[in-house]
Amino acid sequence: MIVAVAAVSLLAIQEPENAELSAASRVAALEFTEAEIEQMLARARENIRSFHRMRQREIPNSIAPAFTFQPTIDSWPTTEPGPIPLPETERPENLGDLAFADIRTLASLVKSRKVSCVELTELFLARLDDADKALHCVISRMPERAVARARELDALLADGNWLGPLHGIPYGAKDLLSAKGAPTTWGAKPYQTQVIDEDAAVIERLEAAGAVLCAKLALGALAWGDVWFGGKTRNPWNPEQGSSGSSAGSAAATAAGALPFAIGSETLGSIVSPSTRCGCSSLRPTFGVVDTRGAMALSWTMDKLGPICRSADDAALVFAELVAAHPHGYRFAPRFDRSLKGIRVGYDARAFERTTGDKTVLDELRSLGIEPSPIELPDYPTNAMMVILNCEAAAAFDELTRSNRDDELVRQIANAWPNEFRVARLIPAVEYIQAQRLRTMLMRDMDRALENVDVYVHPTFGGATLGITNLTGHPTFVAPFRFRDDGTPRSICFTGKPYGEAALMAVAQAWQSKTDYHSKHPGD
Repeated sequence: MIVAVAAVSLLAIQEPENAELSAASRVAALEFTEAEIEQMLARARENIRSFHRMRQREIPNSIAPAFTFQPTIDSWPTTEPGPIPLPETERPENLGDLAFADIRTLASLVKSRKVSCVELTELFLARLDDADKALHCVISRMPERAVARARELDALLADGNWLGPLHGIPYGAKDLLSAKGAPTTWGAKPYQTQVIDEDAAVIERLEAAGAVLCAKLALGALAWGDVWFGGKTRNPWNPEQGSSGSSAGSAAATAAGALPFAIGSETLGSIVSPSTRCGCSSLRPTFGVVDTRGAMALSWTMDKLGPICRSADDAALVFAELVAAHPHGYRFAPRFDRSLKGIRVGYDARAFERTTGDKTVLDELRSLGIEPSPIELPDYPTNAMMVILNCEAAAAFDELTRSNRDDELVRQIANAWPNEFRVARLIPAVEYIQAQRLRTMLMRDMDRALENVDVYVHPTFGGATLGITNLTGHPTFVAPFRFRDDGTPRSICFTGKPYGEAALMAVAQAWQSKTDYHSKHPGD
């Protein structure tokens, strides 16, 4: 309630009167008597003065609150690495034929030195330039850094040192990740010239694996939608459409063959949604397994980073490198044997009742020797529980709201961040904490719902999974599945248990090995 009272004034200390306190209580869905209001008034005034004293201390976006959130876990899983088979591949006459090649094909060419790292980097830098003209997917090109790193990687190969399957593979990073040599704009005009002169943890990790950062890619301003200060990022399947968001540029560039893969982020759909629109095969990992240091904070208990790719095989390879230095020893090793022995698969029965056409995926899974069993997800008010996201986002951008610089953001409609940040100031702290307590109950009930399965399949937007699993931290793989009459892709999702990426990706990789949805590209 006091949070609501504090929102009466964001810019200057004002002494609330009884009527204002009474109105604030109604915003908090509470009713107090006149005597209670009178009793509260002095303390409310004291709180407002306290809020202003705290605001005298600048808090960088990178500073997290003094609390932690972690999905339930009994022990950190480790998967023993196995061989990564690379195909025998010859250099094509036209290097442009590699635009949609999978990572293992590119890795084979690089390892055998049939294609140099510099050649591959220059190919995708040129493709990015061409794609950006129609898609508006690039915020900052990084050719100098990319070519210099590619030369270093070629020198390593000449000395007999191969760093692994990502050696020399170009990629892009969503521009909420800091990187040396380019601004970190967060897609928002107030931060258009912001420079954070350090590599985010995931960029450091990919650099160590030999990947080559070519560009910072567009995101909807402050990680919402596909509209940023430079325009609207487009869907390569239909440039009349936006690419959805907020990992808009990462999905569009990858789908267009402008990069082999990219890094995206998700708080509530920002990997799943643009991957659906653009036909990407992408992994939103378990909350917390990929280090978010150097990433813009939107919600400290919901933000996640993951690979946006064109196949499950590629996503598994990239994810393995992202978690290779996990502090608790969590390890993931991609598998290519297509074995699903011992993996139990379920499906969200209620969601498939509403999207019956998607049931063909169940037959495709049966062809792999799996008999999916129905599960029922717990029923929680997940939309209401998103006060968690709204409160944390408003705190992350508190100074932006109080300074009125939120007026510089391109989108100024009711359903956009400036308004959401302001409204969040009216959410009582008690309700935020109650939503977090409901979240604990939801996590326990999800454990029970998934007790007899390791992975479950579900329509992407046909049920409650997107909201539930972004709150609980479960990992989800999204991939193209069937196509609309206009040729644009639809999608399907597989969700695993927390830290269960090994089983999740094994199912996704085996399923894609028997289907061809992911092999179709814009312009086919």
